[in-house]
Amino acid sequence: RFPQKALSFLPLFIPFSRRNQTKKKLGLSVAVPTSVETKQVGKNNSSDDSPVVLPTNDSSEELLRIRHTCAYVMAMAVQKLFPEAKVTIGPWIDNGFYYDFDMEPLSDKDLKKIKKEIDRIINRNLPLVREEISRDEAEKRISAINEPYKMEILDRINQDPITIYHIGNEWWDLCAGPHVDSTGKINKKAIELESIAGAYWRGDENNQMLQRIYGTAWETEEQLRAYLHFKEEAKAVIIGVLVLILICSLYRMKQDDAHIFCLEDQIKDEIRGVLDLTEEILLQFGFNKYEVNLSTRPEKSVGGNDIWEKATRALRDALEDKGWDYQIDEGGGAFYGPKIDLKIEDALGRKWQCSTVQWTEKSYYKNNLKAKPPTSPEIAFFAWASESFNHVLPSCVWSSSHSESKVWVDFNLPQRFDITYIDSNSEKKRPIMIHRAILGSLERFFGVLIEHYAGDFPLWLSPIQTRVLPVTDTQLEYCNQVTRTLKDNGIRAEVSHVERLPKLIRNAEKLKIPLMAVVGPKEVDTHSVTVRSRFGGELGTMSIDDFVSRIKFAIENRISL
Repeated sequence: RFPQKALSFLPLFIPFSRRNQTKKKLGLSVAVPTSVETKQVGKNNSSDDSPVVLPTNDSSEELLRIRHTCAYVMAMAVQKLFPEAKVTIGPWIDNGFYYDFDMEPLSDKDLKKIKKEIDRIINRNLPLVREEISRDEAEKRISAINEPYKMEILDRINQDPITIYHIGNEWWDLCAGPHVDSTGKINKKAIELESIAGAYWRGDENNQMLQRIYGTAWETEEQLRAYLHFKEEAKAVIIGVLVLILICSLYRMKQDDAHIFCLEDQIKDEIRGVLDLTEEILLQFGFNKYEVNLSTRPEKSVGGNDIWEKATRALRDALEDKGWDYQIDEGGGAFYGPKIDLKIEDALGRKWQCSTVQWTEKSYYKNNLKAKPPTSPEIAFFAWASESFNHVLPSCVWSSSHSESKVWVDFNLPQRFDITYIDSNSEKKRPIMIHRAILGSLERFFGVLIEHYAGDFPLWLSPIQTRVLPVTDTQLEYCNQVTRTLKDNGIRAEVSHVERLPKLIRNAEKLKIPLMAVVGPKEVDTHSVTVRSRFGGELGTMSIDDFVSRIKFAIENRISL
C-alpha cells in the first residue's frame, strides 16, 4: 500500500476523470489539501511574512458562488468561440471548477483565447438571473438550441418546476445555483484556466469522450498567487514524495523506542515530560504547528471503567499542564486505551500524525489469547507483542497511514516480567511502564523531512553542507586541503571539479547545497576561500579559520550563513 499522506497532492495533477482509477490502483483515497496558510507572493516573486489563508468552499459561500459562476461564464465563452460545442455539466470543485464539452480537441492556445473571452464577459457585468419554468417549456427551449446533453440531464431531474440561470439575455443552462449576482462580481485577475483533460460522459467509457477544461478561481488576486505558489511547491517535492513512498514501503525500519518505569502517581509528570521532549525535538526540525486530539473510549473496548478513567484523566491533565489546546475525539480511542494524537503540519499545509501518547491495558490478552484467536490486525499485533520479550514495535505490522511514533502506558508487561519495587511501607508494588518513540520510524520521519523542506535543507541538516569549487584544476590540491579541514571540524564537505566554474555553481545550486567555497589563484595565495551562500548570497572572501568558525556557529544555533 502506498502511504495516504505521501500522495495527498495527487488531485492537483491527476484529471478528475482518472482519480477514481488512480485511487483504485494505489489502494487509497486521496484528499485535496483544504485550508492552507502560505507566504504572500508578490508579482515580482518576492515574498514577505504576511500569510495568505486560502479559503475553501465550506468556509466561504462567496467563493463557492464565484467558482460556480466561473464555470458558467467559461461555458458561455467556449460556445461563443466554438459554436459547434455542446455543453454538459460544469460544477465547482475543491480548488476551482470545470466544464465538460462535446467538441473537437482543444489546445493550450485555445485556453488563452477562452480566458480572454471570459475576461470580456466579466467586464460586461452581465446579471445572472434565476428563472423557474415548466418541464414542457424546458424541453421546448432545449430542443430549440439543439443541446442533447441538456435534454438527458433534464430527464434525470425529478422535481418541478425546472430552474435555469441566465447570463444576461445571451446564455442559459439548467441549474439550481447558487451564483453571484453578476459577472462583474468576479475578479478576472483571480481566475486561471489550468488544464485540458478527456472525460467520458457520465464516466462511462462506452460514451462519448468529452473535453474537460479545469480552472481555478479565488476571491482575490493574492489568493490566486498564493495557490499557484502552493502548486509549484507541491510540484517541487514530487521527487521527495517518491523517496517517501519507497521509504514508507519498507518492511524493516528502525524506531527510537525507549521505556520508562514509574509509579502510578508519576504518570502525568512522565507523560508531560514526553510531550516536552517531543515538542523540543520537533521544533529543531522546523515543525511548530500542531493539531492535538485526545481520543476517548470507543464503544468496543477492553479493560474496566476505572482504568479507562484513570488513563484518560492522566492524559488530559498532562495536556492541560502543558498548556496545549486540544480537542476531544469522543469514542476515537483505540480499543485498548485512550490516546493523544499529535499531528504536525508541513510547509505545504499537510498534516502528518507524528506522535501518539497512548495508554494500553493488555491484560485482556493474557487471559484470552489461547482461548480465542486474534480477529484483527491490531489484536494480532498486541498478541505477538505480549508474547515476545523483545516487544519493540516493528512498523511493518502497521499500514503506512498509521502513526509509527507512539507513547503509551503499559500495565501488562511489568506483570508478565514480574517486575516489582519495594515501597516506603516495605511492600512489593508493580511499577507502570511507559513506552515512547518520539520520531517513530526513523526512515519514515526522514521521508517527512524531505517533504517538509522539499529537499532544500537548512545548513545544519543538509547532507552536504559545503561544496568546494576550484576555478581550475590547478587549485584542486588546495581544495582538497580545505575540504579535509572542514571535515576535521565536523562539517560535511566535498570537492567538485572537472566542469567549468559556472556549471559547478549551477550544479551546486540545483542540488540545493547551502554553501559554496570558490577557490582561485588569489585564494590559494592568501589561504582563503570566497564564499557563496544559497540563503545569503555572496559573503565575500574569508580565511579558512573564519569560514570554519562561522559555519560551526551557524550549525550550533540552527541559522543560515
